[in-house]
Amino acid sequence: MTLALAPDVHVEPGWGPVADAFRRNFETSGEVGAACCVYADGRPVVDVWGGLADPATSRAWASDTIVIIFSCTKGITALGANRLIEAGRLDPDAPVARYWPEFAANDKEAITVRMVLSHRAGLAAVDGDLTLDDVAAWQPVVDAIAAQAPNWEPGSAHGYHARSFGWIIGELIRRITGQMPGAYIADEIAAPLHLDLYLGVPEALDHRVATLCPAPDAALLDEFAAADPSSLFARVMTGPSGLFHYDNEWNTRRLRAAQLPSSNGHADARSLARAYAACLAPVDGVRLLGDAALDQATEVLSEGNDLVIGQPLTFGLGFSLPPTLGPGAGPRSFGHAGAGGSLAYADRDAGLAFGYVMNQMRLGGPTDDPRAARLSAAAARCAG
Repeated sequence: MTLALAPDVHVEPGWGPVADAFRRNFETSGEVGAACCVYADGRPVVDVWGGLADPATSRAWASDTIVIIFSCTKGITALGANRLIEAGRLDPDAPVARYWPEFAANDKEAITVRMVLSHRAGLAAVDGDLTLDDVAAWQPVVDAIAAQAPNWEPGSAHGYHARSFGWIIGELIRRITGQMPGAYIADEIAAPLHLDLYLGVPEALDHRVATLCPAPDAALLDEFAAADPSSLFARVMTGPSGLFHYDNEWNTRRLRAAQLPSSNGHADARSLARAYAACLAPVDGVRLLGDAALDQATEVLSEGNDLVIGQPLTFGLGFSLPPTLGPGAGPRSFGHAGAGGSLAYADRDAGLAFGYVMNQMRLGGPTDDPRAARLSAAAARCAG
């Protein structure tokens, strides 16, 4: 597919290679619709979009199209948690049960906030018989987590808490602020920076949401999980209760409206890059995290082989850290990738913030999906 960029995209001199990489994704990597934005030293230098938001209807990807960002949502949730830590309202070394007493059940009284943020809490798989309505309702799923026992000894190893991360951190946010996590993120992160970023998409915005296109080989992931349904991988990646698969269910109103602070944020690339830029320096007078808070948030807490994924992953206080972010992110980068290809991060050394979103899912992550890797590598080269 040959892509002609819209006339109102923004590419500053010296940043053309990022736009070239964006076009190449459509020509060689099966891109359907996508957007990419790069901030350098607090200002946008690349803001491009194109392709189709809905291939079934030929609806074009517009400047205001938003799309599900899957686990890029974790980076935004981690940002919210680290703002509470910086404000002194959340102690990373306190037990979760200090804020959420019911959580202490079944030998979880010693699990700390730090363990949860670094995927070391041993609660990657959510036990309990739940429905999608339970998940959408919030309380049943957090009650199930509070009642269950850990999957492994907390603190002894790390394993990707693919969905439970969001529910645990989200409930901590709710207990501390009195707000559901979607409202907290809207007030603390989205509103001050005028971001198109939602945890729970209002129905009135459905016409702006790009239709997710499941990966052509998505069935392979289900087959792998089905081969050993009792494995930690299967229980985490399809759980709870085998409810989740990377399929068209994510295009339904129920999952768009739900609050899954690990998985179903919706945004454009512009908003992701702008949020991460505001972690490095003030953007229009707004800074989201100070340098000392970033130092704490980006200390390596988990690295090496992950118990759930079976591959090396590196985490700080909720943020993914290199090399997990892919080859374009420098050694002091932090952010998060999302299932299917999306990626958002800030590079502290380069003064660069990057956001990429798309609707055509591909299996893999930023280390082996050529689209995000190509874009972030081009941005790193342009940044010098």
